[in-house]
Amino acid sequence: MKTTTAQNPSRRKFLKNSAALMSGLVIGFYLPMKNGRVFAAEEHPKQIYPPNAFIRIAADDSITVIVNKSEMGQGVYTSLPMLIAEELEADWNRIRVESAPVAAVYNHTGFGMQLTGGSSSIPSSWEQLRRVGASARILLIRAAAQQWGVPESECHAASSWVIHTKSGNKSSYGALADAAAKLPLPETVELKSPKDFKLIGKSIKRLDTPEKINGSAQFGLDVYLPGMLTVLIARSPVFGGKVKSFNDTEARKLPGVQGIYQVPTGIAVAATGFWPAKTARDLLEIEWDEGPGAALSTPKMRAEYLELAKKPGLVARNDGDAVQGFKQAHKSISAEYEVPYLAHAAMEPLNVVVDLNTDHCTIWTGTQAQTMDRASAAKTAGLKPEQVEIHTTFLGGGFGRRANPRSDFVIEAVQVAKVIGKPVKIVWTREDDTRGGNYRPMWADHIEAAIAKDGKPLAWKHTIVGQSIIADTPFEAFMVRNGIDATSVEGAATLPYVIPNLQVELHSPKNAVPVQWWRSVGHSHTAFVVETMIDELAHLAGKDPVAYRLGILPAASRYRGVLQLAAKNAGWGKKKLPANHAYGVAVHQSFDSYVAEIAEVSLGNGKIRVHRVVAAVDCGMVINPDGVRQQIEGAIVYGLSAALHGAITLENDRVVQSNFHDYVPLRFSEMPQIEVHIVESSEHPTGIGEPGTPPIAPAVANAVFKLTGKRLRRMPFDQETLA
Repeated sequence: MKTTTAQNPSRRKFLKNSAALMSGLVIGFYLPMKNGRVFAAEEHPKQIYPPNAFIRIAADDSITVIVNKSEMGQGVYTSLPMLIAEELEADWNRIRVESAPVAAVYNHTGFGMQLTGGSSSIPSSWEQLRRVGASARILLIRAAAQQWGVPESECHAASSWVIHTKSGNKSSYGALADAAAKLPLPETVELKSPKDFKLIGKSIKRLDTPEKINGSAQFGLDVYLPGMLTVLIARSPVFGGKVKSFNDTEARKLPGVQGIYQVPTGIAVAATGFWPAKTARDLLEIEWDEGPGAALSTPKMRAEYLELAKKPGLVARNDGDAVQGFKQAHKSISAEYEVPYLAHAAMEPLNVVVDLNTDHCTIWTGTQAQTMDRASAAKTAGLKPEQVEIHTTFLGGGFGRRANPRSDFVIEAVQVAKVIGKPVKIVWTREDDTRGGNYRPMWADHIEAAIAKDGKPLAWKHTIVGQSIIADTPFEAFMVRNGIDATSVEGAATLPYVIPNLQVELHSPKNAVPVQWWRSVGHSHTAFVVETMIDELAHLAGKDPVAYRLGILPAASRYRGVLQLAAKNAGWGKKKLPANHAYGVAVHQSFDSYVAEIAEVSLGNGKIRVHRVVAAVDCGMVINPDGVRQQIEGAIVYGLSAALHGAITLENDRVVQSNFHDYVPLRFSEMPQIEVHIVESSEHPTGIGEPGTPPIAPAVANAVFKLTGKRLRRMPFDQETLA
């Protein structure tokens, strides 16, 4: 596989020189989305050609797939090429991958910009890239037929060859590429029937694994330029704070220090390497103007949020008459829930390399948001967007942080490059990353729920309090309606259960803490609240938690399939568990995928131990089953880390946590056995990177109730006292 870093030739020629594009076969398509779905291939696809190239076939028979999604561990450098290779009838061993440059032709088919997020890489590319592969196959067959003077109908493609069925003549894709590139695009393209798939649906080893094993994979931190300086920035310890004054006398004395500069975000220390820069930064004496943000603290915010949750908010959903429903209730219950701010905590902290010249800016970074970052970099540098080139490296984890709608870390890097006037690498330490803001919001929820005499839900009122991640961003205009941020209430206003009287309300307070989407976004907190409360209603009704859910889900609901599959494979109600062990269950839909999880939990010395998680997932048609399993496993680990340990807290507007010793990820010793079972489906593929995260916290909490009789309504769980 080929990645773009400082060591690779510039790809400006890729966009500027059409002759280079046409060396071999280069082909691509763009398909718009409707109601969140890609148009079917037969529904008037818009074709653009060139330069939006997704395939490059060379004379040596290698096939390079240009991937317009960022690879951050989710496997798009394998799954997206599989879509092309399937329809192309390509020899999988010939496939190579490059990350796409920033250009409108590589825009996400739904977002209208180059962006990786929302578990949408496969859904948005499903039709688009299959059409790319199928069109290329047709052109190659056509080129061969013309050379041989035979009808196209007598030729077929297989394993990167075009074969004349009657004579047995054959020609490789590499030999045909130049001729095929000169032919007009086919007007119609027929895609394969799923019954004829050879790659799609098979577990394929990831193409990026060898590089990551042998160390040749290049992440942002691996990029080096001649004459480059490494820069660390001392940023305000208080959100919104500014430098009042600073003394850098001692810092300048250190060997390797090349300069110390005041920049908009703080004080930048430039040195010949990381350690000189860090050591010098530690010696800076800075007086900060903390501003009004210094009054923020977690205890104060908790009290304010919980009080606000008792008051009427903006109505996000209103079915029936909740007030009347509670009057008719047989039994009712109310509860308050709290979840904290969370950091993204990617293994690779933020970093950006910038080479800024008067007429051009080249950036190397692991970004999820190329279009936004390029526009922001151009504005900051005083250039046009086409004068900014972004090389997307491998990402050592993203989880949403590297898709910042304000392009904060990229803008800062360009600002530093302008001041210093040399190529720079801005590196965030783990402490910088943890305390650098842009967290999953803190939330407080108040729920009242009631059941009828038959035990079924009769009334439900859910009030949510938390910052909007969309407000004051470019997405606000179309994602906030009547004051309701859709991401704040997703999973709550969209819960699937049949509840005749249901009301969901929202408060969106503002403060100085920067917030942003985090893996599974709003679902990361609403699933915990909804699925633990549903469990409480099951207990109130004297029903089995799985049976209760099945009884209040619509008959045709896809939730039912994953719930039944998980219960079957866990042995729910049949398997005898060891003493002091219990099962908990949760089911949730996010990003159009359905996931049920059953957690086997025990307690030891008051600490929760998760032994086993059985997950069932319905994500439509599956491209790479191994990829699905890997993503569900990773999402469970991520969600379990937050459920058991994760919390960002503030004292005097200062983040208390700094590194993995006090912002604790799941340890190897805590890792449960995970089983992932996939529902067979012919539905359109849906997202898989995030949906495994939301159900794990409620599944564990519901198991703890089974063991102790205590309801966990506050995360992280290690703050709770458990017998």
